[in-house]
This record gives sequence, C-alpha cells and structure tokens, in this order.
Amino acid sequence: MRRPWAALFGIIFVSTWCGNQFSPLLLLYQQRQHYSALTVNLFLGVYVLGLAPALLVAGALSDRHGRRPVMTAGVLCALAASTSLTFGSTGPAAIYLGRLLSGVTVGIAMSVGNSWLKELSQAPHDPDADTAAGARRASLAFALGSALGALVAGGIAQWGPWPEQLPFLVHIGVTLPFVWFVVRLPETSFGGVPGPLRAQLRIPALAHKRFRRVVMIASPWLFAAAALAYGYLPVLLAKATGRWGLAYATLLTVLTLGTAALVQPWAKRIHSPDSARGLFTALASITAGIALAGITAWRTSVPLGIVTGIVLGVGIGLGMVSGLLEVQRIATRTDLAGLTGVFYALAYAGFLTPTVMAAISSWVPTVPLFFALAVLAALCCAALLASSRKHLPAADVPTPVTPSPYR
Repeated sequence: MRRPWAALFGIIFVSTWCGNQFSPLLLLYQQRQHYSALTVNLFLGVYVLGLAPALLVAGALSDRHGRRPVMTAGVLCALAASTSLTFGSTGPAAIYLGRLLSGVTVGIAMSVGNSWLKELSQAPHDPDADTAAGARRASLAFALGSALGALVAGGIAQWGPWPEQLPFLVHIGVTLPFVWFVVRLPETSFGGVPGPLRAQLRIPALAHKRFRRVVMIASPWLFAAAALAYGYLPVLLAKATGRWGLAYATLLTVLTLGTAALVQPWAKRIHSPDSARGLFTALASITAGIALAGITAWRTSVPLGIVTGIVLGVGIGLGMVSGLLEVQRIATRTDLAGLTGVFYALAYAGFLTPTVMAAISSWVPTVPLFFALAVLAALCCAALLASSRKHLPAADVPTPVTPSPYR
C-alpha cells in the first residue's frame, strides 16, 4: 500500500461518521416517537458510556498488542452500531444499544486510529510529512466524518424516504469496504508488554504536569461546545424552526464541524511549543460561543444560533489540533495511544453537558445555566493561561518506527 495513511484517514472518517450521524436526528425521534427533551439528550449522552471505556482501554491495548486488531474491531463495531440504529423505530432499546456501540467505535478510532495515523504520517511510511501532519490529518478526518455523517443523515431525514432507517443503511454501505482496507495496513506497534491487564493499561505520561495542568483543563470544553452547538440548541429552538427543525439541526452540525475543519490549517501557526497559546485561543473562542448560546436561547434567535455554531466551531478546530500536538509531545512511544485515549475521554465527557443541563433545567432556567457555564469556561481560561509556559516537555523529536513486514 503506497499511502497507508490515506486508507486509515478513510477509516477514521467512517468511524466518526458513525458517531455523529445521529445528532441531527434528535428532533426526528422527539417528534415521531414523542420522547421528552431529557430522553433525547440521554440518547446523546449514552454515547459517552461506550466511548470513555473504549478510549481508555483500546489505546493502551493497541500500544501493547498492535494497532491493526483493535482498529479492525472498531470498524466491525461501526457496522453493528448502524445495524442496531436501523431498528430505532421499534423502541428506545435499539437506540441506546446503537449509541453505545457508536461510542465504542469512535473511542477506538480516536485513540488507536489517531495514534496509528501519526505513525503512518512519518518515516518510513510518509517521509515527506512534517511533524504536525498526523495531528492535522486526524483532526480533519474527525471533522469531515462528523460533518458529512450529519449532513447525509439530516438531509435524508428532512427530505428523503425511510428517515429512521435509510441514514444508517447508507453508512453501512460506505463502511463495508474498509473492513478490507484495515487488515492490510502496516502494523506500527510491536510492544507486547507482558503481565496483568492493569500493567498493560498503565500510562506513565498521564502523570506529566503539563498534561494535568494544561491539557486536562481545556479538553472537556471541546465536545461540550460541539454538544451545545448541534445537540442542544436545535432542541431549544425547535418551536422557532418549526417544520425545518431537522434541516436547521443539520445546518448547525455541518457549520460547526465544517468551521472546525477549515480553521485547522491555522491551528499549527497559532500553536506554540513554548506556551499553550493554541489551547488558550480555542478555549477563549468556546467561552464566547457559550455566552452567545445563552443569548440565542434568551432571544430564541435562529440566525444567532448559526453565528454561535461558527464561533464554537473555531474553538473546536483549534483545540483539537493544539490538544493533539500537546499530547504527542508529552507521550512516549509506548503510551502514545493510551494518552491520546485519555485526552479524548476527557474531551468527550463534555458531551454530557446538555444532558446535565436538561436534567436540572426544571429547577434552574436554561439561560442562566448558559451564562454560568460561560463564567466557568472563563475561569478555566485564566487557569490555563497561568500554567501555559510551565512544565514544558522536550522539543519534538520524530519517533522512530520499526519497519513493518507488511509494508
């Protein structure tokens, strides 16, 4: 395979498609099945229950036992997730199972796939790539897969036939060829660390002060921003958007993630190896976006919701690339996938934000909740800035990759 990174890019693309194709359909289930706002947000949140363990376990296991077998399981899990969601009209059980499996799929893609992509984006597999190519490609695959998955699913649900089945059948058709590709990619991890599972899952780089005082502060806000932009705002604006609610939810998803993809070429320029300028800029944008979301909910403004999605998308795109660059500088060769998994687990914890807000909105009005969240984000900005130039890891050094016998 001449450009193995391109095939893996496609695998991450269809995996994140699997994870985000459901987002614009929340209104569909609410309208057709008459689920409450809390229930549809639980559909969104249960995803994290599959995603977090996969992020924490899959990356560490692939560091020891190889990228290929774990990533193959992820592709098969994507097919199982869409198959279960195809039966979503039969009741909530199929939706919960499909969303849980979708979380596992994306967890494997983000931890194992992104680490593997970094390794395939350097010598000997791609000697012309620069040191940031792996992070950029991984973030772009995530953003494009998430955006196109939402666009296809939302477009079919708004204007196409069989809106509760066809979006997932399309994803199954797109994903099937990648079962063939994944087993032919060159292996890059030959660790084989013996001992109990606890020892295999140990991630020494997790104790690095830079990770705990910079990366951990910023990461949960990345997908809190995503969930608020295209998971929660469309539900809050459902009365204002009327029969165009699904189209509006799709538009917000595509705009948010499309913006995240478009700003990524600038992320490397903003990111600095001797500060946390990239993550700070991302978190500042997210703080502004959350405040705008509060104003959007207060004014019930459909146009302002679009502006909010764009602002939050800027923060997501910058934060994804900068966060991955920080992780790749902190991690060692033996715990790169494990630390990447922890980064994404923390980031995806933010996906629970709308579920928590919906659960307590009967006691605390939604608009004050948004502004309280913006204040908390601003405090995190200040804490991140205070540690931005401290505990810097060694300068980037290309990680040697053992030549693969499958090359």
